[in-house]
Amino acid sequence: MPAHFIRSSAPLPLDFNAIRQELDIPGPFPADALAAADQAAQRTFPDHDDATALDLVTIDPPGSRDLDQALGIETTGDGWRVSYAIADVAAWVDPGGPIDAAARERTQTYYAPDLRTPLHPPVLGEAAASLLPDGPRPAALWTIDVDGDGRTTAVDVRRALVRSRAQLTYAGVQQQLDDGTAPDCLRALPALGTALTADARRRGAIELGLADQEVVAAPDGTWTLELRADLPVEHWNAQVSLLTGRAAAWLMIEGGIGILRTVPQADPDTFPRLRRAARSLGIPWPEGTDPGTVLASLDTGQPRHAAFADLAAELLRGAAYTPFTGPPPADPGHAGVGAPYAHVTAPLRRLVDRFGTEICLALVAGTPVPAWVTDALPELPEQMAAGDSRAKKLDRAVIDATEAFVLADRVGSVLAAAVVESGDKYGTVVLEEPPVRARCDTAHLPLGEVVHVRCTAADVTERTVRFERVS
Repeated sequence: MPAHFIRSSAPLPLDFNAIRQELDIPGPFPADALAAADQAAQRTFPDHDDATALDLVTIDPPGSRDLDQALGIETTGDGWRVSYAIADVAAWVDPGGPIDAAARERTQTYYAPDLRTPLHPPVLGEAAASLLPDGPRPAALWTIDVDGDGRTTAVDVRRALVRSRAQLTYAGVQQQLDDGTAPDCLRALPALGTALTADARRRGAIELGLADQEVVAAPDGTWTLELRADLPVEHWNAQVSLLTGRAAAWLMIEGGIGILRTVPQADPDTFPRLRRAARSLGIPWPEGTDPGTVLASLDTGQPRHAAFADLAAELLRGAAYTPFTGPPPADPGHAGVGAPYAHVTAPLRRLVDRFGTEICLALVAGTPVPAWVTDALPELPEQMAAGDSRAKKLDRAVIDATEAFVLADRVGSVLAAAVVESGDKYGTVVLEEPPVRARCDTAHLPLGEVVHVRCTAADVTERTVRFERVS
């Protein structure tokens, strides 16, 4: 399913507080966690290596303050050397202390249009621990060598002080890459990203590539929904994050301890149905081609292609956090990545990354994994599952309420919509404008076709939208 990124600078006439309360989204931090964060923010790190000479920059959405990653790429004789600094959250958070306790309760940052509920107190997560370009910061500095085919040839990670040279945005970096003015440390990103993408195809990675549904402020001060496909730079940057997560998983498996993000291999029994859907939608699926390659060829701006990508989401079911000590799990892979994978690149916003990073640092240094990490491994899967469930429910509730609000004055209107699911009793359609996705109470809809539907309900309180086909 597509991720839903919510952003708005306009006041929203919806009660998102009620949604947060309904879903038990954490409120303000307790006083002891705030006090501990204020104290921790004064720390210095003389034991970290000095890597401030590295050219690194951050790339994030506009206005971001919780900057987890800083990136620099150097072209080598036959490939690239990637320097990827990840905020060293463990340097600020005392195990068993009040900040740690609050983070374990939250598990992640929660997003809504009017409020971001952070994993860590802002004095750390949006200031001292964030890789902002205003001074040295402690980081877990990954150095990963990649050959010209996108394959990893060497991995290192160590604690270091780094200095980001600039806080950049995706749109800004894309423009700089296009016009040849990008910083030296990013000029190789397109070539590296392309090689990593090709390697992902060889591994059979399944990437759905669905557009993101966003709430955005309109020029008149109101707000609306938009669908937005990733810029190329966002895909290339994501490939660097996946590269690092694969390196972390390799270290864990080699070291005999870790916590992997696993997704079972796609069930081949689903392939015949998807092949039939591809034929009906006019999407080529040559014999012997894996689903990941078919998905990579799609243009999800086209209704038929978007419908197929939506159906293919069933290939990536069963995601879990899988800890192990000793031999790795029987199926250690992540079907979406096409390889074993671990979360380590977003510790300011996701709890498990702090523990995964600490394991990798210890394994590379040849030191024991700290007891506070090994003690937590059995509990992390359940904690993260609970947090993920809350985040998905919040995301869905916010989108549902927004969709109903946008269509509240259009009940009875006839609108164009693309069919993305079809069933014996009802289906699912996505409007062309605004891009609302909702149930259509008509059986046997023509999958992938554009039809006309009437909006029969748009209830903000119930957070429901319904359609029926008229032609």
